[in-house]
Amino acid sequence: MRTTIGYTLESIGYVVGAQGLVSFASQTFFGTEWGWLHKIVDLASTAYLGIVALGLALVVTGVKTRKAPDRRRAA
Repeated sequence: MRTTIGYTLESIGYVVGAQGLVSFASQTFFGTEWGWLHKIVDLASTAYLGIVALGLALVVTGVKTRKAPDRRRAA
């Protein structure tokens, strides 16, 4: 179960981080809206960097959860 949760958090983190990065880059460098995140929330371009940080935090948490040792011991 721990492995499944780790992979799930990691996968969600990659998607959230990528969408934050795409939204930041599109607003900052091109003045347009790319991705699907702008359809959910309307944020300033620098706030999308927080979304990127959230995605990275989810990836790190997923990797740590996935690699955590199993605490159950066979008797």
